[in-house]
Amino acid sequence: VQLQASGGGLVQAGGSLTLSCAASGLTFRSYYMGWFRQAPGKEREFVAAISGNGVITSYADSVKGRFTISRDNTKSTLYLQMNSLKPEDTAVYYCAVIIRGTPDYWGQGTLVTVSS
Repeated sequence: VQLQASGGGLVQAGGSLTLSCAASGLTFRSYYMGWFRQAPGKEREFVAAISGNGVITSYADSVKGRFTISRDNTKSTLYLQMNSLKPEDTAVYYCAVIIRGTPDYWGQGTLVTVSS
């Protein structure tokens, strides 16, 4: 399984970014997928998850209403649309395959920096 995250960068507070995660080596539509993030000096934390068919989504309270997780199973790609970004959203963002409720395979991460 390979997960390739992209789309990170530097953005001003209040701005938007869209992250992508291209997956290969698995039947993408069969798996829950998620985004996690790790800020400097902090533990990795859950951001959002989505079911295999895209119907069920869940979000951390800190991003609810600002971030939207989605997927395109025809392209084996996971997305995270991030709006109204805050400096505290600064982190390395990772995509992951979620198996039995646990993140298993991880991508390499993409850095999001939000300036105030």
